[in-house]
Amino acid sequence: MDGKKRSEVKPGIEVNVILKQDQRSGKKTRGVVKDLLTNSATHPHGIKVRLEDGQVGRVCEILSNK
Repeated sequence: MDGKKRSEVKPGIEVNVILKQDQRSGKKTRGVVKDLLTNSATHPHGIKVRLEDGQVGRVCEILSNK
């Protein structure tokens, strides 16, 4: 799953995100979702989330569903 639908992204799941500073390079960062920051049902670049370590980025890949 690519993380463009809010219904697929839930707190506690493991995801790969692209941080704002990594958008040009496309570097992925792995983490566990703490909060969902996007309010709309879908987003073309991925749902924006805050990871448990405090980093904020857009979900590009969902690694595990709990």
